[in-house]
Amino acid sequence: MAIISAAGLARSFQTKHGPVEAVRGIDLTVRAGEILGFLGPNGAGKTTTLRMLTTLLEPTGGAATVAGHDLATDPAGVRRACGYVAQSGGVDPTVTVREELVTQGRLYRLTKTQATERAEELTHDLDLSDLLDRKCGALSGGQRRRLDIAMALTHRPKVLFLDEPTTGLDPGSRADLWDLVRRLRDEYGTTVFLTTHYLDEADALSDRLVVVDKGVVVAEGTPSALKLRYGGSIDATLQDTFLAITGRGPAPADSTPVAV
Repeated sequence: MAIISAAGLARSFQTKHGPVEAVRGIDLTVRAGEILGFLGPNGAGKTTTLRMLTTLLEPTGGAATVAGHDLATDPAGVRRACGYVAQSGGVDPTVTVREELVTQGRLYRLTKTQATERAEELTHDLDLSDLLDRKCGALSGGQRRRLDIAMALTHRPKVLFLDEPTTGLDPGSRADLWDLVRRLRDEYGTTVFLTTHYLDEADALSDRLVVVDKGVVVAEGTPSALKLRYGGSIDATLQDTFLAITGRGPAPADSTPVAV
């Protein structure tokens, strides 16, 4: 069953030098309960596509649905069905974890009691219980990312969009985030739409990969199938496979990815 479906999804921007086609026509299907790795070189249109699917950016062409809700005719329904964790996060460093989560719950129209209960539930599930009364600004990088995800899960979304969720994290924190993503799928049936420049991350987490370049889909399939087809062997690295598909490498692992 498809929980995300896009046909000809496009977005162009007008600049002083003329129009720029950031996304030129994305055709995409994501099945319920899968982790989809959405890959591409810098400037390929990944973040633009993600922002359209989460209603943060209006498409200039094509159509898409998320959990049965149409982007154009029911954007509020799309927002109710999805959670979004941006590259930069969005927590207030001056308030506590508890205050941040309760405020998020209230924004989703939970009562104060319901929001407090949901905050405690989320912090338990995401191993943040001991940090409820700590200021968000005092959290480590990995703890902040878990809090970002907790906030995105407040309303129990069917789809979680993660845009470069582990950029800047140390290896231990990255491993913890990987475990969390798998738990969301396995224990809660959450569909996860993941963009990342870390190809080892995409290989380890994704049930299926979609590779975009120059605003269109250029390859899709399981990691093993793509390795076999483009890398020549099921034992090929995803790095070599990616290069064979696009002819370009991703951003270096220690650099800050460029959002498009």
